[in-house]
Amino acid sequence: MGAVDTLLSLAIPALVILHLVVAPYTKVEESFNIQAAHDVLVYGTPTRDVHTKLSTQYDHFDFPGAVPRTFVGPVLLAGLTQPVVALVGFQHAQFLVRAVLGLVNAWSLVVFKRNVARAFGQPTARWYTLLQATQFHVLFYASRTLPNMFAFGFTTLAFAQLVGDPRTLSVGRCKLAIALLTCATAVFRSELAILLVTTTAYLLVVRGLPLRTVIQPFLVSFVFSLLASVPLDSYFWQKPLWPELWGFYYNAVLGSSSDWGVSPWHYYFTNALPKLLVNPLTLGVLVPFAWIHPATVHYTRTLTLPTLLFVAIYSLQPHKEARFIFYVVPPMTAAAALGANYIFTRRGKSTVYALASAALVASILASLAISTGMLLVSSLNYPGGEALSELRSLVTSNAASPDVQAVMVHTDVLSCMTGVTLFGQHTYPPNDPKPVTETVSFAFDKTEKSSTLRNPAFWSKFDYVLLEDPSKAIGSWETIGTIEGFAGVEVLRPGMEATDDLEAGHGQVLGRGALVKKAREIVRGVTGGWWVGPRMEPRIRILKKLRSAPRKEVKE
Repeated sequence: MGAVDTLLSLAIPALVILHLVVAPYTKVEESFNIQAAHDVLVYGTPTRDVHTKLSTQYDHFDFPGAVPRTFVGPVLLAGLTQPVVALVGFQHAQFLVRAVLGLVNAWSLVVFKRNVARAFGQPTARWYTLLQATQFHVLFYASRTLPNMFAFGFTTLAFAQLVGDPRTLSVGRCKLAIALLTCATAVFRSELAILLVTTTAYLLVVRGLPLRTVIQPFLVSFVFSLLASVPLDSYFWQKPLWPELWGFYYNAVLGSSSDWGVSPWHYYFTNALPKLLVNPLTLGVLVPFAWIHPATVHYTRTLTLPTLLFVAIYSLQPHKEARFIFYVVPPMTAAAALGANYIFTRRGKSTVYALASAALVASILASLAISTGMLLVSSLNYPGGEALSELRSLVTSNAASPDVQAVMVHTDVLSCMTGVTLFGQHTYPPNDPKPVTETVSFAFDKTEKSSTLRNPAFWSKFDYVLLEDPSKAIGSWETIGTIEGFAGVEVLRPGMEATDDLEAGHGQVLGRGALVKKAREIVRGVTGGWWVGPRMEPRIRILKKLRSAPRKEVKE
């Protein structure tokens, strides 16, 4: 492998970490796994008084979610992260947990890229890397503790085994692909059973595998997966449990996933796939070209037919989200790379190929620009994490002396949904003595019950609160900071005032909102008053208790 190919391979993990650095906080969809990884890392696995210790220490007993999820992923992440956390400090634990997951997924993409190089040559692998590296979603979500991203590494490694001529694939590679898909289905995402079926059916028909050859790896992997999931999850949930069977029953049999929204049947094809693949030429030109050209058609069908059938069948499920089909991105991108390489290598043979090659290069640059913009905008969508970080900074910087010992904080639903995690709440393990470097210790409350929130006595115990609506805080409070979030794109002409400049009385803007304001001022100064960029609006207020105030009011 040459220097260029090595650099391209390193670009994928580097970009995954870059996305993590730019957007280090989490959202509610990632909550179970990030909180579970925290609890496993901090409390371990008790062997005595198990139920009592788990139910009093572990977050999932208080916030179990709609369906129980597996602890396999969090246990693996905690185990891999623990030695590094011991070296660099617990305050970096959330970043490290996410980095481990992100690097595992990046490794699976590099393996996929290497198999593309072996099957189709280094030029095609380079186009694959360029297309993959200029897509936003997979790189952004690679480090996010969604069940989908735990499954993603397995499915990507499975597809890596199927790269090449389907008629000459070795039986061993086909078996390994089936085993990996089975494991991803049984442990992490039950809907991947559809992808397992479509892929297996394709291998039976095109590769001509005997049915008994397929059954063996399926059964071995299935039994192994059950032995990994059921005992472990029954232990952590303290009841007999196979989480993905429960998830399948909840979503497919009961149809309860529709409670989270319903999308039209064509959503994945008309909305999700174009966004995931980003490059406008991928679906419009490159994949169709690779499908119809005799030199690439056999390879392309293996990469795309099982995945597109999976998307088509899964489209029958009313509730749809782009993350549910992340698994199809690597093979679809590889199919596009086949078309791109064929076009680019013939750029000197005709004007049509020359123009198509120029358009291809331009599309890579355009995709990079679009994905960079999406990363910057997406980083503005975590006001809860920012609010917690800014609160810590405000309190610790104002601590007069080590005598300042404890601060009680209430975080509302929006804060918890957009970045407040147990890792963010604790800069050192909560079961350890407070380090001498910590002048302030924090205690947090996440009460959601409306009747409790209407009780004035409830609010009297807090020193600070993080609230979307400050009017809900009963008592005397002062707004000491506001965290803004992305609210669309604004276009300002000379003489126009920004929307957030017109809003008064919501305290000092902190965090990324302050950076956007500063960037807007600089740009408008250079352009004579013009600005095209993020429009920000207040999302979370940081309120401080006024202990001596004579009246009960909320000051903004």
